[in-house]
Amino acid sequence: MINNAKSGHEEVMAHVGLTLGDSSVGVIEAPSVKDVAAEKRLRELVEAHYDFVWRSLRRLGVASGDVDDGAQQVFSTVARKLGSIRSGRERSFLFQTSLRVAADSRRARRRRREVAEVAEDEQPADHAPSGEDLVDLRRAREHLDRILDGMSLELRAVFVLFELDEMTMAEIAELLDLPAGTVASRLRRARAEFRQKVDSMPGRKIGGGTT
Repeated sequence: MINNAKSGHEEVMAHVGLTLGDSSVGVIEAPSVKDVAAEKRLRELVEAHYDFVWRSLRRLGVASGDVDDGAQQVFSTVARKLGSIRSGRERSFLFQTSLRVAADSRRARRRRREVAEVAEDEQPADHAPSGEDLVDLRRAREHLDRILDGMSLELRAVFVLFELDEMTMAEIAELLDLPAGTVASRLRRARAEFRQKVDSMPGRKIGGGTT
């Protein structure tokens, strides 16, 4: 079956004024994007890093229903500032922009005093667990989100990059443009805070089991 719905990548490209077909009127006027080379570069960034941005926003606390909009905000910023992003530093720029978008989103959620949503998955995939596995996944994600939401964004960023994305401290330092010692210090603090909060949950542990 052919799926005619736009993918997240296509929606982002349309939003920043590019086209994957031959007809699209974008809402962002970015002079540098009109250049063929700049358009090609932006297209490649979206295709190569959309999943990374989506996953990062979700792990940084953006509600599942807001992640697609957050990804559009990130790439809209990229479109506007494309000419100033150094070659080889694109991933760092994307993550640091994701941090700012996530911070704005979390502040908005607090202002609205909304109940945090239960994530459906950490990947923008088409499949999902079912039955008891889905219940366990949702319960585990609720616990994880509750703990991570209590962390400062600077600790949470290092924690999720190391523990969930399995990046090295050197890679994280480069991505965040921080000294290696600062990354190591934040990771230690984040791990200690995570463990303390897990231990303070009587009869529970991450994954939904009992102690």
